[in-house]
Amino acid sequence: MEINWYGHACFRLKDRNITVVCDPYDKLIGLTLPRLKADVVTVSHDAPGHSYVDGVKEYRQVFTGPGEYEVEGIFITGIATFHGKNDAGETEPNTIFLIEFPDLTVCHLGDLGHVLTEAQVEAMPDIDVLIVPVGGRHTLDATTAAEVISIIEPAIVIPMHYLMEDTPGHLDPVERFLKEMGIPAPEPISVLKISKSQLPEETQVVLMDPK
Repeated sequence: MEINWYGHACFRLKDRNITVVCDPYDKLIGLTLPRLKADVVTVSHDAPGHSYVDGVKEYRQVFTGPGEYEVEGIFITGIATFHGKNDAGETEPNTIFLIEFPDLTVCHLGDLGHVLTEAQVEAMPDIDVLIVPVGGRHTLDATTAAEVISIIEPAIVIPMHYLMEDTPGHLDPVERFLKEMGIPAPEPISVLKISKSQLPEETQVVLMDPK
C-alpha cells in the first residue's frame, strides 16, 4: 500500500486495485489541492477543509456519513463521532472512516474532537495505520490524541491537521504532540509504502511531508 499526504487532513490511500482520497480541501483554507484522481472519496464532515469533492477527478463513489460500504473488494465503515464546538457552542458531527484493504486496515479519524467511547472502539477492527488529528482547537490536541492512540494501539500513527506554514494559525504544531508521545521528531518521509509484513511490533509515529 502507498499513502500520500497533501496537507491538512487530505490523504490518498492506494493499493493495486483501488484508490481512496480522504478529506479533500478547498483553497479557502490557504492550501491548493493538487490534481487528484480516485475511485472513492470519503468526507469526515461538511467543511471547506474536508469536503471539496469537486477537487477529485474520476471518482465513482463518495461516502459522507456513518454506514457500512463495500467497493471493489474493500470494506469501508463510517462511525459517527463529533468534533469541537462551533461559534454557537454546539458540537458538530464527524465521521471516522475505517478502510479495510485486503492487506491493511487504515483508520482516518477526520476532525475527531473527543476520546472514543468503549462502544466506538469495539466497532473497530485491529487498526494497522491510524491517521489522527493532533492540532487541537476543534479536534484532538496532543494529550487527547495520545490517549486515543493508547486505546486503539495501532501499528503506525500518522499525525495530521496541525500547524504548518500555509495552514491556519490556530492549530498547535506537531512538536507538541511528539513531546506528549515522548519521542524525538522522526525524519519526515514523502511517501509511506507499507505492507502487513513490514508493520512494527510496537506503535511507531511516522511524520509525512505534504505533497
